[in-house]
Amino acid sequence: MPADDDLAALRERCSHFLHGHGPVRAADLLATIPPDTEVDRYGDGGVVAELEDEVTSVLGKEAAVFLPSGTMAQQAVLRVHADRRQRPAIVFHPACHLDQHEGRGYQRLHQLTGRPAGDPGRLLTIKDLSAVAEPVAALVVELPQRDLGGQQPSLDDLPAQLGWARERGAAVHLDGARLWESAAGYGEPPATIAALFDTVYVSFYKGIGALPGCCLAGPADIVAEVREWRRRMGGTLHGLWPNAASALSCLRRRLPLMPQYMSHALAIAEQLSGVRRIRVVPDPPQAPMLHLLLSTSQDGFTRTVRRLAAEQGVWTWPDAALTADPGVQRVELAVGDATCALHPAEISEIIAAFVG
Repeated sequence: MPADDDLAALRERCSHFLHGHGPVRAADLLATIPPDTEVDRYGDGGVVAELEDEVTSVLGKEAAVFLPSGTMAQQAVLRVHADRRQRPAIVFHPACHLDQHEGRGYQRLHQLTGRPAGDPGRLLTIKDLSAVAEPVAALVVELPQRDLGGQQPSLDDLPAQLGWARERGAAVHLDGARLWESAAGYGEPPATIAALFDTVYVSFYKGIGALPGCCLAGPADIVAEVREWRRRMGGTLHGLWPNAASALSCLRRRLPLMPQYMSHALAIAEQLSGVRRIRVVPDPPQAPMLHLLLSTSQDGFTRTVRRLAAEQGVWTWPDAALTADPGVQRVELAVGDATCALHPAEISEIIAAFVG
């Protein structure tokens, strides 16, 4: 049996899961679609309209549009912001998803110019932005910053960055793929965070755990243009209802649980504070997610994954991210339903096994 198949078989036999809401299984995802769901037609009406209305209310925005992917949503809205200002430049942190994980579609498809600002290893600052002299169409801010372990600026620092953009006639756009988690970290409702931005993108398959899909929210005229770009980019399918229905049911179920996830993340970090050779990033967590730096080799990490799965029925991670130090592995822990089913002390013991 190939190694990957063997690992998958071990995972299927596990009864406890450390990360997020647990294993992603087709039956569970299909169960998030109510049987009485009202279908849409090419994105109009039905549950799609119901979801858009709910997101509009939750985020306190004028309008929202459902799209099948965040890649499409963010490229579309940044194209709208750039066309309105007749400027091609968009400013973002060097670890921005647009630049790192989308084949730079903003450039190849929309002729936009990306302008990274700041250092990849830390949060963006007003000093970083002040070094940008060229006219820009939009500033993109990701909350929380996933590649930095879920770090985010304080609510005192954020307005200065957004003010820098607005003073230059640029739009401010929130990459809120994890806005639900971000708001819990700030201890504020999502609408309070969304109010700081002109446009907001939110995902439904990440922290909410639904089928793929997202919404773009903002002023009605901008959302209307994004809706047109959705069609141009092939996103207006004949029926978007399965994903929209899943998003709506999971949003209603899990958004109220975000403060609980946040409390659990903080408790996990506190338990790990006394464990040598484990570093929590950031410490304390600033959202219901955190990164862990484990002092172990790649092979040692893999052996521990297999041992925990085979002997304790606990699934942790399929692999770890390499760091500059071969003796340190990095993993991400997103706190969700499955994580909350385990006591923080149990989680600490499981993670400590990697460095024992």
